[in-house]
Amino acid sequence: MFIYVIKDQEYVSFSVHYFLDELAKQKKQRFIISSLQTCNPCYISCVRTHTNNPQHHFSMDGHVVLGFGFITIGLWHLFNHIKLHALRPTSSSTFCSTNFWFPTPKFRYLELIFIIVSSTIFIALELFISPSHHQPFDPDGSIPSTHLHNLEHSSMSLAFFIYASFAIALDLTPSYKAQKELTHLLAAIAFAQELLLIHFHSSDHRGPEGQYHLLAQFLDFVSLATTLMGIGLRYSFMVCFLRSLSIMFQGVWLMVMGLMLWTPGLIPKGCFLNLEDGHYVVRCSNEETLQRARSLVNIQFSWIFIAVVVFAVSFYIVLVRYYQDNKLAYGRLEDDLNDDDIESQKKSIQLVGNIVAH
Repeated sequence: MFIYVIKDQEYVSFSVHYFLDELAKQKKQRFIISSLQTCNPCYISCVRTHTNNPQHHFSMDGHVVLGFGFITIGLWHLFNHIKLHALRPTSSSTFCSTNFWFPTPKFRYLELIFIIVSSTIFIALELFISPSHHQPFDPDGSIPSTHLHNLEHSSMSLAFFIYASFAIALDLTPSYKAQKELTHLLAAIAFAQELLLIHFHSSDHRGPEGQYHLLAQFLDFVSLATTLMGIGLRYSFMVCFLRSLSIMFQGVWLMVMGLMLWTPGLIPKGCFLNLEDGHYVVRCSNEETLQRARSLVNIQFSWIFIAVVVFAVSFYIVLVRYYQDNKLAYGRLEDDLNDDDIESQKKSIQLVGNIVAH
């Protein structure tokens, strides 16, 4: 039995026993097998050795943490916009919240505190937990090229941290006339910062990761555009609905990106994790496998897009029916109470008239 390893397009064969002996000698290294295919004789399509650096786990964790935050905020906004629209469908002032965020009954700033805490956790993951020395700088204070992407990712979260912090400060000083417009502008600046850093990312966009980033830019642009439109069209339900949907979709796509790019078992066939400049990127063995991987990313995006739209419209139908039924029941109760009041008033008037007549 033999194992064939592809390295620089050359096939090298050696016995399983020799392979295991060599593997045992590498005490400080481990092997990642990107794709395992079975045939006769069996072979491994690609084997890469690398040090025990957990960088790719932190890359996945960072995307999942940030994605979870986007999904939570997007769902929260979607729920509140639909609720307002269902309760007062004929009043233009309640089609959409005039502010970019929603207060909660028991603690007014829960949403904004959630954004601050999530951003802080993500920044900590990128700058202090992920780097091997637990800080992103060289001993001389310069920024090494291996940590550029950490600073780029943390800068995205920093923009949202600043937005949430100033949103609280602006709400505590409601005398400002442009308070709500400034809050929308701060959110738009955060989305613009995210779009800028994704577009000019230090990592190259040649592999499947670039296709994920390209589609993420589209979602971020929709969030940015609808946020800017919200400054002048704050009462438009469709603007608010689309913005909430794009924020939620961003979160879903970030989580998918984290799982698909840094889970070896989910990497497309013919591609592998490769250590470059201190972090792991997905590379493909040839142009054909690269095009196939990009096509798979496009198919993923289209399927998730359909699923998100189906969920959002279904969510809208369910909430509108629920709140309108409750509103109708409350309206009937008010009508019954008013009818009872009218009848009691008539009886009282009639009784007083009888007493006066006698």
